[in-house]
Amino acid sequence: MAFWRKKKNPEGNPAEKKPGAIKRLIGKIKETDWKNPVNRWKLLFASLFVFIAMLGTVYGAIEATSTPSFCKACHEMGPEHITFEASAHSEISCVQCHVNPGMVNTMVHKVYALKEVYYHIVGPPDPIAQTDAVENVNCVQCHSENRLVTATGDLKVNHKEHIDEGIPCITCHSGVAHAKVVERGLNTQENLDKWTPEVAEKLMGKEYMAPNMGTCIDCHNQVNQGKKPWEDIAYSLPESNHGKKEEHKAEAAEVKESHKKTQDIILQAVGKQANDEVKLSMECKTCHTEIDTPKTHQTADWNQNHGSNAVEEFDKCINCHTDSKWIKVFAKQDINELLNGTGKEKYTKNINVVKTDSRKNQFCSACHAERPTSHGDSDAWLTQHAGKAQTNQDKENCLVCHDRTKVNEGEVTDAPTDVYCEFCHRTGFKGEK
Repeated sequence: MAFWRKKKNPEGNPAEKKPGAIKRLIGKIKETDWKNPVNRWKLLFASLFVFIAMLGTVYGAIEATSTPSFCKACHEMGPEHITFEASAHSEISCVQCHVNPGMVNTMVHKVYALKEVYYHIVGPPDPIAQTDAVENVNCVQCHSENRLVTATGDLKVNHKEHIDEGIPCITCHSGVAHAKVVERGLNTQENLDKWTPEVAEKLMGKEYMAPNMGTCIDCHNQVNQGKKPWEDIAYSLPESNHGKKEEHKAEAAEVKESHKKTQDIILQAVGKQANDEVKLSMECKTCHTEIDTPKTHQTADWNQNHGSNAVEEFDKCINCHTDSKWIKVFAKQDINELLNGTGKEKYTKNINVVKTDSRKNQFCSACHAERPTSHGDSDAWLTQHAGKAQTNQDKENCLVCHDRTKVNEGEVTDAPTDVYCEFCHRTGFKGEK
């Protein structure tokens, strides 16, 4: 007989089915004399033991799922974890920033975060992005609300006034931990395997981690118009279609600056655009204690006669007048181009570099798009400008704004004017062979 065959019951003894563990436990409870104090104490201690065991299990699970090592277990969190480890916040845990203090908030967050498990299984959004802004209550656990001057001693920002006004810390400090990898488009699914500590060191520049001047300027500009942009959660979060952030997608898109809007802000900041109702000045000295308008810029004719200086030391000009300092939202970047680039090359005098970069630069084009006052009336300038274009250097200065030849059909020029030199100088320039 095979060992797995059931044994037959002896004749006259019906088969008896043994009750299950739960039924036996219920029966034991019913049979217990609960009037006996000893049994009551046994139940109390047993209940206490079960409660402590469950509490320890829950606490252990919370602690285990609150560590950076747990967060990096998901492949899609690679860029966020690597940038976090390379940031100044690497000594604290993720939840200290992303979860409000308190056990109740922690428990609620754990339940809410179950959706991330779902995304991990079915496929996360591409790219993943923060959907809940870091709140001030998280920041003030470590940082003082009363700071007036930054660590460098240059920037003067009354943090308390900003906080009292309801401005979230994250509005200005959005890149402090992750260098704005979402805004820059560097955490897409195709880029996940490229992130290493060495890559983070190369891509996490100060301009992406420190407060962005463009955010300050944009906010001050809107305040001067009677607005409070920080009241919209989309103003403090990167654009994303992740989860509930979908409803803010349209609003986030409006935060992006158009070329014209950025030019208007720049002109106002440099004092070329009068505004009688300005509440917040955007001059350098408003926020900076050490940086101010250079003395060379304070000459009466600087607006019309800085071209030669720009050609000589264009790298110094761009250091202040770079677009990324004057806009809030960064353009998407290609991680391969950033990694394969040789870095910032030392500038050598080159009119072609000046012409190309100054045309693309919104700060330069804010003024270059307007007709210079030095050109006078069109009819007079047309016949009298020869003396301003005698040398090759003079001609090169003209070509910063003007194309030499007519743009071919179908081509696009970034010149601020459609007046080109050979419209009149069809046989070339004097002195050319």
